[in-house]
Amino acid sequence: MLPRLNKIKGIHPGTLLRWELNNRNLKGCELADSIGEHKQTISAILNKRRDINPSLSIKLSKEFRTDKDYFMLLQASYDVKIIAESEIKSIPNINNIRRIIFWDTNFDKIDWDKNKKAIIKRILERGNKTEINEIISFYGRKTISKEIKSIKRSYLPSFEKNIMEHNLV
Repeated sequence: MLPRLNKIKGIHPGTLLRWELNNRNLKGCELADSIGEHKQTISAILNKRRDINPSLSIKLSKEFRTDKDYFMLLQASYDVKIIAESEIKSIPNINNIRRIIFWDTNFDKIDWDKNKKAIIKRILERGNKTEINEIISFYGRKTISKEIKSIKRSYLPSFEKNIMEHNLV
């Protein structure tokens, strides 16, 4: 018996199908034959390369004795989770950081995660207390300390001074 939807919201339907096929000692091609579907379609779903459509949801519901929309609702839940995760772009409070510090780049397109080493270095070299506190709040002391260790050298004395003042070692 398949789990209730509220217990598995957000997982790809292929994950659930793979789990259920393993429990029943079935192969994807056997499932495909039993519901009148192409083997490649089932394989793609099991490998998360394809989504469930309404007609397939109905076919699967007959095979697994669930509501006709069970697999569609699971697919919709997964789709919402993926979009929500992609929309969450964590950025610091940019009102606390002067754009002029990043004069050589498009401030609005900074990838705060990918470029954290350069950002931390730049803020520690040229930032004021508010900006330094903002990156500490955003990245956390542990992450900043790790990044500082990987920075080979800074020619600005303010870098070392700010590290000491804000206990970032």
